Amino acid sequence: MAPHQNPNWEIEYRRELSRLVTFIPNKNVPIHNWFYFKEGFSRDFVLYVLNVFKVARRDVVLDPFCGVGTTLLSCKELGISSVGVDALPLMVFISSVKTRDYDLPKLKSDYEFLFRGGLEEPKSSNVKNFVKQFFKPSVLKEVLSFKEKIMNIKDENSRGLFLLALMSAAVKASYMYKDGAVLKVVKKPVPPFRKFFKRRCRIMLRDLELANLPRGIDTRVLLGDARKLDHLDDSSVDFVITSPPYLNKIEYTKAYTVEQELFLGGEKPELVRSCIGLEVRDLMSDKYSSLPPIARAYFLDMERAIGEMYRVVRKGGLLAVVVAGGVFPTEIVDSDLIISGIAEEAGFRVKSITAVNYRTAAHGKFVKLGSSRESIIFLEKPN
Repeated sequence: MAPHQNPNWEIEYRRELSRLVTFIPNKNVPIHNWFYFKEGFSRDFVLYVLNVFKVARRDVVLDPFCGVGTTLLSCKELGISSVGVDALPLMVFISSVKTRDYDLPKLKSDYEFLFRGGLEEPKSSNVKNFVKQFFKPSVLKEVLSFKEKIMNIKDENSRGLFLLALMSAAVKASYMYKDGAVLKVVKKPVPPFRKFFKRRCRIMLRDLELANLPRGIDTRVLLGDARKLDHLDDSSVDFVITSPPYLNKIEYTKAYTVEQELFLGGEKPELVRSCIGLEVRDLMSDKYSSLPPIARAYFLDMERAIGEMYRVVRKGGLLAVVVAGGVFPTEIVDSDLIISGIAEEAGFRVKSITAVNYRTAAHGKFVKLGSSRESIIFLEKPN
């Protein structure tokens, strides 16, 4: 039998937190909005949890599924040290760029270099046809030319920032439409790219200037596996704020294939976020035998990830974990209850489960399965 609900768990419903566990509020927050990440949660959510947990500057916060670095950047804004881990090189790159310390005069100098004079013919001709289809040929040519010019900038921080600006501008000037994990070509008018990209760079430079972020804050971003946090020592972090991949939702690595391929190369991650990485052939336990195979893989992987969180969090440490139920043709799987059971088995105490959203689920047009719940699980590692 899968872990089940403990009668001592407190479950409450707080709809006012629903928007906070989406990326939507970040769209209007400088630096946080440098790259739109539909699968992420908001800065407001992180600030809410930091306040509830009473996190202090001396503490260290971990996000083992850090995505585009919302947890890390929010902590940096408050002078709090943090560690982020992600399986996808693109996410590690974005999180790193958003949380670095910058030399603004140097950035402005490199900005002038970037837009001084014309562009040379791009040398790169190995762009895959899969990527080419999403761009007007003249736009793709300018993107590649600017990319080559960016790679000639000596300062690593400047290179990263302008490459992220180029990535953001290129996506918005493309024919790409993301329908879940499916990338579709939708032809539309696109702006003059040089002017568009220049504006994006200026906005990002202004964001840094106005934000005046504290410097010297220990913010680490690591490419790695949440199931095996090799870079972290036992009891080395104080708090965890994270959201594992949602059960049977879109495979997010596919949704960002173009960005990964065009700007960072075709390096493929070893892990698959929609089920974290475990392949169905690796299933050896009948613990979740009543669940669909993808759910069995998911929860066995979550056992490993939760176990690693238990190892690296100090005694008395607190965790906030955002999860959502899985919807299958014959049933709804209550991820919050199962993951809470996994957490208790690992040694955590479930302080509460806060349901923030309910979605009616159906199979086809007529068969209602019930409600799928999106929740925040609050955990504590006992002293």
